[in-house]
Amino acid sequence: MSRQQCAGSGTPALSQGHIREVGTTSRPMRSTRGPTMSTARNRWQTYALGAAAVAALLTSTACGSGKDDGKNPAATASPSASASAPASPGASAAPGTSPSASASTSPGGKASPSPSGSGAPTAGAKPAARACSHDDLSITPSLWKSDSGQNLLITAANISGTACTLYHYPYVGFGTVVAGPLPPLGSAPSAAATLQPREKAYAGVYMYRGGERTVAVTALSMGYQDRAPGSNKDSAWLEQGLAAYTGDLNVGRGAKVTYWNKDLRAVEDQLFRPGKG
Repeated sequence: MSRQQCAGSGTPALSQGHIREVGTTSRPMRSTRGPTMSTARNRWQTYALGAAAVAALLTSTACGSGKDDGKNPAATASPSASASAPASPGASAAPGTSPSASASTSPGGKASPSPSGSGAPTAGAKPAARACSHDDLSITPSLWKSDSGQNLLITAANISGTACTLYHYPYVGFGTVVAGPLPPLGSAPSAAATLQPREKAYAGVYMYRGGERTVAVTALSMGYQDRAPGSNKDSAWLEQGLAAYTGDLNVGRGAKVTYWNKDLRAVEDQLFRPGKG
C-alpha cells in the first residue's frame, strides 16, 4: 500500500459488503445438506472476516509507522547516541597543567604564599645582630704594663640587654689634636665581633714608634661602623678623657688601629708583631 493511500481517508471500515466480496458470491447458496452446509458457510465468513481484520490492522500499522518516521526522526535514534560517555576516574580536568610549586593551599581553601627570592630567611638561620652604638657599650682605655705607652688597648663591653655587633674597626681620634679616623692595622678577622650582653671585644691602637715626633693628647674620641665598610664616618663621635685611665699620651703621625676582635691575644699579635706599621 502506498503513502498516498495511507494519507487519504484513513483505514477502510469493515462492512458486510467487503466480507461478501472476500468470501461469498452475490447469490445466496442453497443448502443441500441442511445444517451442515449452513455451518460451513458461517465458518467461511468467520475466516474471511478474520483475514480482512488482520489485513486492515497491518495496513494501519504500516501507515502510522511511516508518519512517525517523517515527523520525529529522533524517535528511532539509538539511546546510546545522545548519552555522553562517563568520565573515567583517573581523567584530568585540565590535561597538561600541573600545580605551581611556589604556592600551597591551606585547609581553608586560601593560597598561602611561600617565601621566595633571596630575601627569604633560611630555615634555622639566626638573624644578624644590629650594629653596636654608644649607648650599648662601656669603653675602657688602658696600657700594657710592660709597654712604654706606645700602644693603647681599647676594651668594649656590651652593657645592653640584647646582642650587637662591632663591625670592622673603630673610628679613633684624639680630641681636637688628632681628628681621625686612624687607618686600620693588619687584616680583618674571619667573623665580625658579635657581643651578647656582658661580652667584650678588643681593639689596639699603635700610638707611635721609637724616635718618632709625637704630640700629647688628653682625650679619646670614638665612633662605630655599620655593616658596610666605611659607614657612619660623619656620625657623632663620643669623646672621653684619658686622665682617669692612662694619663696624658703621645701620638705620632703613623698611628693606626686594629680591627675589633673578641680574642685579646689576636689583638696583641697585631700590635707587637715586628715590622708592623
